[in-house]
Amino acid sequence: MATFKTQIAAARDGIITDAMNAVAQKEYLKPEFIRDETAAGRIVIPANRHHVRLDPIGIGRALSTKINANIGNSATTSGLCEEFEKMKIAIQYGADTVMDLSTGENINEIRARIIAESTVPVGTVPIYQALAMVDDPMDITAELLLEVIEAQAKQGVDYITVHAGLLREHVPLAKKRLIGIVSRGGSILAKWMTRHKKENPLYEHFDRMLEICRAHDVTLSLGDGLRPGCLADASDEAQFAELQALGELVRRSRADGVQAMVEGPGHVPLDQIQMNMEKEDAICDGAPFYILGPVVTDCAPGYDHITSAIGATLGAYYGASMLCYVTPKEHLGLPNVRDVREGVIAYKIAAHAADIALRRPHARDRDDAISRARVTFDWEKQFELALDPEKARALRAEALEETKTHPDVKDGSTHYCTMCGPKFCSMRISQEIGDTD
Repeated sequence: MATFKTQIAAARDGIITDAMNAVAQKEYLKPEFIRDETAAGRIVIPANRHHVRLDPIGIGRALSTKINANIGNSATTSGLCEEFEKMKIAIQYGADTVMDLSTGENINEIRARIIAESTVPVGTVPIYQALAMVDDPMDITAELLLEVIEAQAKQGVDYITVHAGLLREHVPLAKKRLIGIVSRGGSILAKWMTRHKKENPLYEHFDRMLEICRAHDVTLSLGDGLRPGCLADASDEAQFAELQALGELVRRSRADGVQAMVEGPGHVPLDQIQMNMEKEDAICDGAPFYILGPVVTDCAPGYDHITSAIGATLGAYYGASMLCYVTPKEHLGLPNVRDVREGVIAYKIAAHAADIALRRPHARDRDDAISRARVTFDWEKQFELALDPEKARALRAEALEETKTHPDVKDGSTHYCTMCGPKFCSMRISQEIGDTD
């Protein structure tokens, strides 16, 4: 019987896997290039061998920018049906991966259904389930964490976020902050280390975790437990101390045949984003960078899908490989289906804008096609090419419904919009300009 190999181990043996071929076809690149970048650890292909319906994707600087949508219930809100609907909406509107961050009831059942139905990679944060299994978070043990990680790996989870780089020596640095530690997993581990006067169990038992991940080809997403939660805490000593530890863990993961990517900030002013992307690339040897936002202003609750998409675009342009979406409910509550849709669309825009600027193969094809449809007033083609066809169609219908002065506008094929009307349509006027020579 052939020995199972992880994607990175196969690549290092010169093997081009089916998953590598699939990624190459999607990215308009040669399979040999995908293999070589996977071998180097600059591309990861989260593909648990138990995830039957998975359509593999690659995450890396040389590839198109990916986006993740977080779903999952809380102790107070939502359940299986709602979370399954969120997953479907996220994938429908373009999420490349989904993370189940459930912390409430029926965690195993929710995750099992998501994995069974999802065609995109599924990620989790195992410490959340471990916390749900104890009465007091301080009762968490290394054995419990490893038990949960192994159970999730066997279930088919493609990548897991582990806050293994937050060390005991980093905790005092976080106490200097305005907000402190905003990562849920990071805050629990920091308190656990302070209470027990011991090192982070995920760091101490990292080799055992690697053994589990290697057996099932689970990609590690090395979490930023000390990510800044406000602009005042951005790019501080605590954040970069943890990043140094994450660089070490990247190298240990690669050496052990486990794929690894690195998670990043958080809340960062616009002028610090480039530096943050370049610093991660240097410290973590080109490991794919998976960033939350960054949120570029702290004073717009209700609109943080916008404040973060601004930062995400710049982050992707300067080196991030995957963007974790932020919804309008960020800082306010658990997202519902509508919030998931708005967050995904905002981040598809951010990723797409960065890919155009980076001149990714065929990135601008859709834009040029919709421009041709606009100039010919082909409304249906414009809707078809839109990132959110339903919203574009609904807004057009609303505009037509509001029209009173020109009844013919109610014909959806009219060669002008209700902004300009028939007299001031610049595109139509441009087409009517004759040859004056």
